[in-house]
Amino acid sequence: MDKVLHQIGELLLGSVPTILLFLLTWAMYNFIVHRKLMAVLDERRAKTEGAVEKAKRDIAAVEKKAAEYDERIRQARQAVLKAAEERRRQIMDARAKTLAEAKATAETQVKTARAALEKEVAAARTGLQAEAEALSAVIVRSVLRPAGTAVPAGGAQ
Repeated sequence: MDKVLHQIGELLLGSVPTILLFLLTWAMYNFIVHRKLMAVLDERRAKTEGAVEKAKRDIAAVEKKAAEYDERIRQARQAVLKAAEERRRQIMDARAKTLAEAKATAETQVKTARAALEKEVAAARTGLQAEAEALSAVIVRSVLRPAGTAVPAGGAQ
């Protein structure tokens, strides 16, 4: 066993320069490459995350502008609908006013026609009354006249 321990000791003693070279290589790698590589990776990560954050901010800004645009479109539609409704209301008011004027004109014409008709009826009644009185006077005279007198043709006396 002594022999085995002796061989292990020789192996370890022979590996000391390799270990020292490995430690030196590791230290130089760490000093020369690893620190700079980590700095570049950190910068890259910062830029990437910064770009992602900028993209998120840009997306939020675009969504905000889209919401504003949608709101303006909604307001414009409401304004158009309100203007159309106002125009329709004005047309309906004008139509109602025209109908009221036409109705008033028609009522005035009907009243005028009724008044004229009533005057004609009154004049006809007066004329008929006068004719009835004249006829009744003729009838009364012919009834009250003596039987021997003849009435000339055509009712003339």
